[in-house]
Amino acid sequence: MTESNPAIAAAVAHLRRLSNKHLYGGKLQDPISGMAFPVVSPATRKEVGSAAQGDAKDVEAAVRAARAAQPAWAAMSPRARGRQLVEAAKQLNDHTEEIAALLALETGKAIRTECRVEAKVLADAFEFYGGLGSELKGETVPFASNMLTFTQREPIGVVAAIIPWNVPLLLMALKIAPAMVAGNTVIVKSAEEAPMSTLYVVEILSKLLPPGVVNILSGDGPTCGTPLISHPSIGKITFTGSVATGKIIAHAAADRLIPTTLELGGKSPMLVFKDADLERTVAGAVSGMRFTRQGQSCTAASRIFVHNSLLDKFVQSLSDKVNAMVIGDPLDEKTDIGTIISDQQYDRVKSYIALGEQSKGVQALHLSRLPQAPELKNGLFIQPVIFTGVGNDDRLAREEIFGPVTCVIGFDDDEDAIRMANDSDFGLAATVWTSDLKTALNATKRLQAGFVQVNQNIVVQPGLSYGGVKQSGLGKEASLEAMLDHFTSKKTIIMNMD
Repeated sequence: MTESNPAIAAAVAHLRRLSNKHLYGGKLQDPISGMAFPVVSPATRKEVGSAAQGDAKDVEAAVRAARAAQPAWAAMSPRARGRQLVEAAKQLNDHTEEIAALLALETGKAIRTECRVEAKVLADAFEFYGGLGSELKGETVPFASNMLTFTQREPIGVVAAIIPWNVPLLLMALKIAPAMVAGNTVIVKSAEEAPMSTLYVVEILSKLLPPGVVNILSGDGPTCGTPLISHPSIGKITFTGSVATGKIIAHAAADRLIPTTLELGGKSPMLVFKDADLERTVAGAVSGMRFTRQGQSCTAASRIFVHNSLLDKFVQSLSDKVNAMVIGDPLDEKTDIGTIISDQQYDRVKSYIALGEQSKGVQALHLSRLPQAPELKNGLFIQPVIFTGVGNDDRLAREEIFGPVTCVIGFDDDEDAIRMANDSDFGLAATVWTSDLKTALNATKRLQAGFVQVNQNIVVQPGLSYGGVKQSGLGKEASLEAMLDHFTSKKTIIMNMD
């Protein structure tokens, strides 16, 4: 890695400047405990900064700032709030390269294929929600001729947004942008593995928005997250992460009877029917498995069901495509695939690969080449793996691995493919690949997933309602309905005209 690139040099400087800091009340703040934890580059395993370790005292200070700012922010007209978010989008666009480099440094994601794309979608999300301020409107209700009955949308208050490490910028934006446009103030709890890029983005926002409207704390779940979700002044929790943590948050929200949105895990099926366009489908599998993100995505196509008439050609073509991808330095523009995020996740993924290799009848195809550069020898790089011969009841096909590992499973009967796709604890996303309209409509109607695509496998985009069923979570994100349903409360007002 080198600092000769101005954006990378700026990112390194931001890492140093923002180390051991929270941000609330419009200012960078030292952790009250004075404690911090290291931020490590997954590509080199070297410390690149440090993050503040938040605790209950930091939570109290951040909540106090958010609560103080909320009445004036809510009193501002919705379109005025929206204009501030649109201006924020412009500022974020101006800092795309620095944000992308910072994200690559701390997450190990490739800057060209992942980080720069995420930085741009981050700005797009703020622009999208900034334009929706005028949609915060109520309804008139024809209840009785002598009564004027109407509803109005009101902000909830202070929102806690807890974000993951895999796509931290986009998922933060999809939580805090609608919350703020709706008149709430927010406190972000960043992921321990990726705290710095989100802190930098919040710093940019805080220079444009009134102090206390947007705040961010870093720290682990028990020490920082638990006092945040338990604080009596938090009126709403929105979370993306594991099913296990989601259940803890749901219990905490239930104890206080406050609303929560949960976007949890996935084991997303990809159904390739016999009339599918093979070339297009293979390209969709490459993008859909999120190989450029090392498969660290809850929508990754980690179960690919292929009609047996196409199975061998599909596996060969997919292998060829992935073999041609470059694993390497996340900051190198030639790199397609970066690293796994952490030692813990690396060990988890490797254990699943070992499980598959030891399973009877299962074949493992290890693809692409690990980087050979001396400075990357200790990096958390893993070759993508395609498993064949896996049964849909096997652990590889049932449990979320969150790594560059997919199972290709053959089928003869279309009904059997849909049955296997639905035979899962998860129901986040699915894709259907076919040239037949009837086949597509039948599959999309019957698949148990909240986000279903046909002949494409794009990532979450602002404006498309996104969320799952079953163990994949509660509620929707990324849309107008997400703002209205999850970040406002509806008040009914009845005026007797007699």
